[in-house]
Amino acid sequence: MKSLLLLLLGAASLCAQVPNNCRQAIVGVSSGWNSSHVTLRVYEKHGRAWQPVGAPWQGRLGKSGLAWGYGIHPNIQSKAPVKREGDKRAPAGIFKIGGAYGYAGQIQKHPALSYRKVSPRDLWVEDRNSPYYNRHLVLDHSPASSWEKKAQMRQNDHAHSLKLYIAHNDAILGGKPISGRGSAIFFHIWRGGGSKSTAGCTTMAEGQLKQLIARIDPSKNPVYILLPQSEYVRLRSAWKLP
Repeated sequence: MKSLLLLLLGAASLCAQVPNNCRQAIVGVSSGWNSSHVTLRVYEKHGRAWQPVGAPWQGRLGKSGLAWGYGIHPNIQSKAPVKREGDKRAPAGIFKIGGAYGYAGQIQKHPALSYRKVSPRDLWVEDRNSPYYNRHLVLDHSPASSWEKKAQMRQNDHAHSLKLYIAHNDAILGGKPISGRGSAIFFHIWRGGGSKSTAGCTTMAEGQLKQLIARIDPSKNPVYILLPQSEYVRLRSAWKLP
């Protein structure tokens, strides 16, 4: 019975694929599970063929590399780690892309992409014991308790002055986020000109992030595909990757 279950789980992983209605993808490929460096590129689908848009660029990932995340791909049975809160790994897999957040009153973006100007009352909950885990909350008052202050979205931090949400372990999947599987995953501006890794987000130069956000078109059902090179090659055909 156990062997049959493993066989079925393996078959399920091979049946995963980029959704048929997806026509825009950000693809990130690292050299391995423990690498914090990533090469990124945008692809768009024309007919049945994926075409690259612009040149690839470099980004940074979690300090400890990658781990399987919770996205629109199924759970995969492998020896690779699974994403956990605080593990300093970026989630690998296929993820929907959410809205943008930042300090500016307005940004250059597609009209259909949501944008939230972050205020001191904006929270993103990373407390795994909270019923609001991995959710954006807006208080009707200034943060007062230590819990509220700890959950505040970053204030006066240039690296977080512009970001795009990556829907890892997100309620967008149905139900609610799984406690402890990781929270607050974004594309945002890198630190030290790319010399520093992250706690799990994907970072890049400010100009490149602005170009990326301006290109995202929600009507094309964009996704973020992040995988080590070996997994990308192994799964490319079965998952219908660009």
